[in-house]
Amino acid sequence: MKIVIINYGAGNIQSIMFAIERLGFQAVLSNDWMEIKAADKVIFPGVGEASSAMRMLVDSGLDVLIPTLKQPVLGICLGMQLMCNKSEEGNTIGLGIFDVDVIKFTPKVKVPQMGWNQIYNLKSPLFQGIAENEYMYLVHSFYAPRCDEAIATTNYELEYASALQKDNFYGTQFHPEKSGDIGEKILANFLKLKD
Repeated sequence: MKIVIINYGAGNIQSIMFAIERLGFQAVLSNDWMEIKAADKVIFPGVGEASSAMRMLVDSGLDVLIPTLKQPVLGICLGMQLMCNKSEEGNTIGLGIFDVDVIKFTPKVKVPQMGWNQIYNLKSPLFQGIAENEYMYLVHSFYAPRCDEAIATTNYELEYASALQKDNFYGTQFHPEKSGDIGEKILANFLKLKD
């Protein structure tokens, strides 16, 4: 199986590669269109600020490629947020894969939300064998509100979508690669998905 992690300069790459290795697979880091298109599975990571990350995608043309991919694609953290319509962070226009806008938590809560929180209302093969209310590791100040494409929910001041799915595109606000055995099980489920 060919697994490609999109390399555009805004990823938490190393921990994802290690997690995939622990599952018995190798991942390739690439920004090459042909290599990404030829992959069986694509992981779209992201850590940092939305507008600068989006600029890096645009500069490499990956903003055009990613929405056209036909194989299973997993966006993680900022990667998931960039797959949405737009983000309040830097007033950023996203890839428009998920039909939801990313907004900031209010000043009533500590931001970023950093640490472990529960996921529930699980609705996808991504969560095969995962119990409701398992804890995942999150670090974020912006979130996707609950919407039709939500496949997991988390509560931090309010309920929001901590995972999204549309067709072959999946996104998790939490970091499966930093969420212990349960997170690795979610990554394993992603690698088992059929096109």
